[in-house]
Amino acid sequence: MIAIIDYGMGNLRSVSKAFEAVGHQAVVTRDARVIGNASHVVLPGVGAFGDCMANIEQYGLVEPIRTAIQAGKPFLGICLGLQVLFTESEEFGPHKGLDIIQGTVRRFEGGQALKVPHMGWNQVHAQRACPLFDGVADGSDWYFVHSYFVDPSDKQLAATITTYGIPFVSSVWKDNIVACQFHPEKSQTVGLRLIRNFGEWKA
Repeated sequence: MIAIIDYGMGNLRSVSKAFEAVGHQAVVTRDARVIGNASHVVLPGVGAFGDCMANIEQYGLVEPIRTAIQAGKPFLGICLGLQVLFTESEEFGPHKGLDIIQGTVRRFEGGQALKVPHMGWNQVHAQRACPLFDGVADGSDWYFVHSYFVDPSDKQLAATITTYGIPFVSSVWKDNIVACQFHPEKSQTVGLRLIRNFGEWKA
């Protein structure tokens, strides 16, 4: 059973429907026991970094998230769910994150030629052969909505790179964690393939 963590923010229903569409059972929950009993855990997210961290702490979800990751459960972070895994964010900040992955969340430097937020479809290029991208063509288009990007201290954690003015890390892979800046639940065929792969992943 896949637990989709509900901390009061994010597009929970669309993520849940995407798992249903590929035949994986998923439940939206903030119950630590349900998260503890799940085989896979998903941390989705839309909104501001500081608000997200405040809600995660308010609902007592820091330890369930850490415990699930330390137990080796397959863990998927989506958009803001990627960013809060990092040490800190510059968004209205600095704000401290979960510090599960060392690094900083930084803002795109906008300008006349670069609109912020980065919104819409963009290509994703593999840096390593991550199992969640099995069956997905390199350079496929994925859907993004974000003004900030992750800058991991260990550049080897990058699973994919995307270019928007600058090359940035669009997903990371560390042990049992895969987390992506793009929205697989909004990325049609390739997104559903990643979601199916995640549900079948034995990290």
